[in-house]
Amino acid sequence: MAKLAQTAGLTEVQQEILATVRTFVDKEIIPHASALEHEDTYPQDIVDGMKEMGLFGLTIPEEYGGLGESLLTYALVVEQIARGWMSVSGVINTHFIVAYMLMQHGTDEQKQKYLPKMATGEVRGSFSMSEPDLGSDVAAIKTRAVQDGDDFVIDGAKMWLTNGGTSNLTAVLVRTDEGKPKPHQNLTCFLVEKPTGYGEVAPGLTVPGKIAKMGYKGVDTTEMVFKGFRISGEQILGGKRGGGFVQMMDGVEVGRVNVAARACGIAIRAFELAVEYAQQRTTFGKPIAEHQAIAFKLAEMATKVEAAHLMMVNAARLKDSGQRNDVEAGMAKLLASEYCAEVTQEAFRIHGGYGYSKEYEIERLMREAPFLLIGEGTSEIQKTIISRGLLREYKIR
Repeated sequence: MAKLAQTAGLTEVQQEILATVRTFVDKEIIPHASALEHEDTYPQDIVDGMKEMGLFGLTIPEEYGGLGESLLTYALVVEQIARGWMSVSGVINTHFIVAYMLMQHGTDEQKQKYLPKMATGEVRGSFSMSEPDLGSDVAAIKTRAVQDGDDFVIDGAKMWLTNGGTSNLTAVLVRTDEGKPKPHQNLTCFLVEKPTGYGEVAPGLTVPGKIAKMGYKGVDTTEMVFKGFRISGEQILGGKRGGGFVQMMDGVEVGRVNVAARACGIAIRAFELAVEYAQQRTTFGKPIAEHQAIAFKLAEMATKVEAAHLMMVNAARLKDSGQRNDVEAGMAKLLASEYCAEVTQEAFRIHGGYGYSKEYEIERLMREAPFLLIGEGTSEIQKTIISRGLLREYKIR
């Protein structure tokens, strides 16, 4: 059989892109990832390399200077990058989501203004929904924008912004007074331009600093505090108030495919480390891979990697075809993230005591995998989305 997580039906261009990225990961990411991660150092050289390859503009249309590739291509690229170091895939994930939201919902002026610079990486995107007092209940957002002439004044606090300090364009979901009966109809998405860095980066806008995390290091995760921040009404995504919830959920839907791809990447790497170690480590006179207890673990791990990859690819292809994929994306994210945690833990067990040592790569993966269980919606949220979709489809007539 071929190696795990191969994708049938790819074009020559897709194959060339993936081969280039895979080589980059093997040479420029994997050898340096553990040292950078342990030091919590931003991977600037790696990011510069991704810029040179055009990865920041991978899905942006050619008319705006991008490569015009599909969600599937992007997801497979992310899978490879996460195989090297998940934090690096996080650098481009929020950027990709903001670019997608602009492509789908932005005005012509907003597309012309931002997409060409996003394609080169000059403008780097992040997005913000969550707040300190809410998690999955997005419709309960408290951060408010009040109109003052042609401008709006924003007050409130946002939480868990990946790339919050290193981005210079943030899509921020806030509450506006639309007078609509349902809470989610009163949410508006603003495109907030800001300098990179920490502290009061603009009048009324503060990025306090990096949040210390168990894993997912290197990439910055921050808060964002608004206090009398003034912004033009022209910065409303799509130019229409009250549409922010739908716009953000569209972005999160492709983000869930991305998280599934990241989970696949980590699971692939965990399996690679386990199958290599199991053939090198000997006990009772033979490699541990020849003991049935370990051989069966490897078989189960490989099956989970393959299943997660296939579901991720299916969800991406559905979105690319223009079909609704909320259930499929939820299923892919649920299965891939749960399997990722399981495969990584089995790889850790196969390593025995060495798996607990910072000298071995599996130690880092053990701290990274749990993030995917909560990123872009917890497993419980995915189950809610999936069950609602199923009941909609199988409704008794």
